[in-house]
Amino acid sequence: MILKSYLTDRTFQVRYQEEYTALYTIKSGVPQGSILRPILYSIYAADLPETEQMMTATYADDTAILASHHNPITASTNLQHHLNQLETWLKRWRIEANENKSTHITFSLKRETCPTVTLNGQHIPQRGTAKYLGIHLDRRLPWQKHIFTKRKQFRLQLHHMYWIIGRKLKLPLENKLLI
Repeated sequence: MILKSYLTDRTFQVRYQEEYTALYTIKSGVPQGSILRPILYSIYAADLPETEQMMTATYADDTAILASHHNPITASTNLQHHLNQLETWLKRWRIEANENKSTHITFSLKRETCPTVTLNGQHIPQRGTAKYLGIHLDRRLPWQKHIFTKRKQFRLQLHHMYWIIGRKLKLPLENKLLI
């Protein structure tokens, strides 16, 4: 009963400057940012299609599908077969995949890439890097982009904290290191 009340009779309203729209009913989904959202989605997606040739990694509603084969054509064929099954599953459960956020990347030390694949009739763009769960993955997995991005984020955070740990602050070094 508690879970039902959490998911039903919810509404939304749009505000633009000082104007508000009428209230509209939310027909599906769970509250954005809710603590139960990842768990409920995992339950909802428990029957996600699986094949022996593929590995599917999911966290909340982020999904990565991995195909591995020494022959890039076979890898793409296996991936396309799995994506076709996924399309059927998505339609059955009325889930819309965001093809614009989807990326097809070939991890290899060779120059050749896997043939393109489609989802819902749209080609998934091939890129040299992909971001999954905050990790930047490069085609050859040297981790350069990920390290560069994390160093940039660290410098930005350090800059925000400079007023606390800066040279002019007469705080003992031990306390600055603790901070």
